[in-house]
Amino acid sequence: MECNIKREKVVVANPKLFGDRERTNILRGGEQQLILFLLKKLPTWVSPNFMTGIGMFGSVLVFAAFILAHFYGTSWLLTGISGLLINWLGDSLDGRLAYYRNIPRKWYGFTLDIVMDWLSIVLIGLGYYFYANNVQQILAFLFVVLYGWSMIIALLRYKITGAYQIDTGRLGPTELRVIIALILLAETIITGTIGYFAIAICVLLSIINITDTLKLLKDGDARDKADKGSR
Repeated sequence: MECNIKREKVVVANPKLFGDRERTNILRGGEQQLILFLLKKLPTWVSPNFMTGIGMFGSVLVFAAFILAHFYGTSWLLTGISGLLINWLGDSLDGRLAYYRNIPRKWYGFTLDIVMDWLSIVLIGLGYYFYANNVQQILAFLFVVLYGWSMIIALLRYKITGAYQIDTGRLGPTELRVIIALILLAETIITGTIGYFAIAICVLLSIINITDTLKLLKDGDARDKADKGSR
């Protein structure tokens, strides 16, 4: 008696391709599958640095969307959603492309990635600063400061524990882009809601950063004790 069993084909991302950092974010599974699919489709003339430039262009587009929305109406914020998508595309594929083609430059790429991420956040925060009114402008400043704090935590964690992790629990840069995109969409529907969402994001980032800082201090203390014990 013959049994025909249908096996579902499961594509698993190359672990080496994503092995340089720990990912814990909600969307990591589908995101890595999509990245792997896109890497296979990129033409050979597209370089990792070119993708970095694409990501930066996306951030400039978000900045421009805020400026245009300030002068010509909130519908221009929809352009910012496209900018976030373009930013994700460039930021997610630049380093992965280098690993995929077996041409990684670990420390060069690490440095470029950190600098571009910081400039992107500054551009997004600056755009919101020009779009916001009066007191709400301080929220743009707080957003940049708090996100910068989270980046410092990631770098300190890397130094202390040796693990490079860009996510905070189940939230990562991709989830943050999705949240910002939804906020921009909500603002085009109901003008003025962006301020409330900005407050919520700042409060959330504050809680996360304080929690992570306290945990990192414990890791640092444990590292100090381990170093003393090894002498």
